[in-house]
Amino acid sequence: MTQTIAPRVRTLVLLLLAACGLLLTTAGPASAHAALTGSDPQQGVVVDKAPDQVSLTFSEKVALSNDSLRVLDPKGKAVQQGKPFEAGGTTYGVKLHSGLPDGTYTVTYQVVSADSHPVAGAYTFSIGAPSITSVSVSGDTAGGGVVGWLYGFGRYMSYAGFIVLVGGAAFVLGCWQRGAGVRPMQRLVVGGWLTLTSATLLLLLLRGSYTGSGKVGDIFDLDLLGNVLQTKAGAALVSRLLLLAAAALFISVLFGAYDKRENEEKRDLTFGLAIGGTVVAAGLAASWAMAEHASVGLQAGIAMPVDVVHLLAVATWLGGLTALLVALYRSDAPIESAAVRRFSQVAFGSVVALVATGVYQSWRQLGSWSAFTETRYGQLLLVKIGLVALLVGIAFISRRWTAQLADTVVRQGKRAPQKERVAANSSGSGKSKGGADSKAAGSKGPGSKTPGDSKRAAQLARQQAAMDTARQKRTRDADPHRFGLRRSVLAEAGVAVVLLAVTTVLTQTEPGRTEEDAKAAKAASSSSSSSSSAGSGAVTLDMSFDTGGTDGKGVVTVDFDPARVGGNEMHVYVQRSNGRAFDIPEVKVALTLEAKKIGPLAVTPDRIATGHWSASNVQIPMAGDWKVAVTVRTSDIDQTTVSKNAQIG
Repeated sequence: MTQTIAPRVRTLVLLLLAACGLLLTTAGPASAHAALTGSDPQQGVVVDKAPDQVSLTFSEKVALSNDSLRVLDPKGKAVQQGKPFEAGGTTYGVKLHSGLPDGTYTVTYQVVSADSHPVAGAYTFSIGAPSITSVSVSGDTAGGGVVGWLYGFGRYMSYAGFIVLVGGAAFVLGCWQRGAGVRPMQRLVVGGWLTLTSATLLLLLLRGSYTGSGKVGDIFDLDLLGNVLQTKAGAALVSRLLLLAAAALFISVLFGAYDKRENEEKRDLTFGLAIGGTVVAAGLAASWAMAEHASVGLQAGIAMPVDVVHLLAVATWLGGLTALLVALYRSDAPIESAAVRRFSQVAFGSVVALVATGVYQSWRQLGSWSAFTETRYGQLLLVKIGLVALLVGIAFISRRWTAQLADTVVRQGKRAPQKERVAANSSGSGKSKGGADSKAAGSKGPGSKTPGDSKRAAQLARQQAAMDTARQKRTRDADPHRFGLRRSVLAEAGVAVVLLAVTTVLTQTEPGRTEEDAKAAKAASSSSSSSSSAGSGAVTLDMSFDTGGTDGKGVVTVDFDPARVGGNEMHVYVQRSNGRAFDIPEVKVALTLEAKKIGPLAVTPDRIATGHWSASNVQIPMAGDWKVAVTVRTSDIDQTTVSKNAQIG
């Protein structure tokens, strides 16, 4: 039965790894964790005169480089001047050359959010009137291509290495101390260390290209690597490498001096290793918490320690599960039922910690029940919750097999002494007979014992030991309870592999709370240029103006009611920057539907009061995106025209 299971095990593992690879490759470029919530000029707007600068507002702080913000004219030539700068809060800007001609301009941005993920995008605005542009914005993504795939793979392998390293060492130290001398367990933990170290070095090399050009050739650019080392993400990766050096010392003691100590000495060393290992493991977990989701946003001071506990709970559970699987399938030394029971208790505590910290993280990253279904982060989180529930269900079955395995081991243990006595008697009689034969042979004369006989005897002894080990393994594997435990643990490990892949994709996805906040900000921004109230369908446009001179700044507001085809009531309000009514001599309004080449339709409102003009029965002949241009005159010679688009009909 065991011989038929092994190929199936290998096939299942390969299929699970392929499924995880599919999840990683279809994840695409890393989703933005800092969302663009506003811009000036706004997307798609047509301004009357060229702005002095372009500013972008994000949902959180971002890091800028010299090429983070670019403005391209219709021919694709850059028209920004100087370096991007912080305009205050989460708003960033770049100056433009003066005297820009009319046409459609493209704004591109590529920044790094506070949680270390690249954010890229583009939009257009027009000066004077829209025009044909040679700039394509469809390919403006961050973290994509070959470098993005390699970075995602490196993240997955770093998580896997951390889980195997921490969970495997915890399993040996806390549940099965005999495992310190078992070669497959040693290879497992050392393999976890090598995987995490290699993945961290890979991420460090890829980081500069991943957040910048995305070119494979930039991976080994030393200048980019130097810039990465000065960032928060680079510092976290370097800290992880330093902690891995301490972890190497821990592993050498665990699988070296620890296994050779006697019980009393081993007890003292166990306490020291447990303290030191916990500190190193917590430090490794903190290298993720200090640079990713937990480090920014709501309650960051609480979220980072919670994230460390969450990662340690995951590693203890899933890494210990991997170690148990290796002990059941690859180890020649039988694992005691007491060790399995201890791991079952540790796993239960880990699941409790995992659920508690996961609930807090879900609340922090989602913020509302609707985000579970309306955001990609929430949908992935539902998949993760389902996988965790499935894993807990399989673990419950494993606990039942563990209890039955204990009874079987006890019954086998009662018969063991008798078998050992029989083996000892047989061995002793063999020795006695062998001794007599040897003496007899020796009495025949010198040279009767040849080197070939000793070599043959050693070879036979090795063959006999191998046969005894194989016989013991077959007997152990024939136990139906042990076989059931192996199958359930294998199923747990399979689900854990998929769960880890989903978690990796989840860490690269924009949190639901950020996504919903960005949607709300964009909706509020668009309503300022073309908003309608639910009761009347009115449209309100707010436009800042500056006619020059000593008193030429203010805000003009235009209301259309009901903002439909046909007759409309129009009101124009002019206010100073402090909100008081602005007494000016004249206001003119012109309506243009550029898509249909209709207009400009001139409207001259009547003065009602200081800062208030009105016009009745303003006819709008067709539905569409109308350009509303307002000319404001503040003196005999000072005037300006500002415009915004409004959706009518």
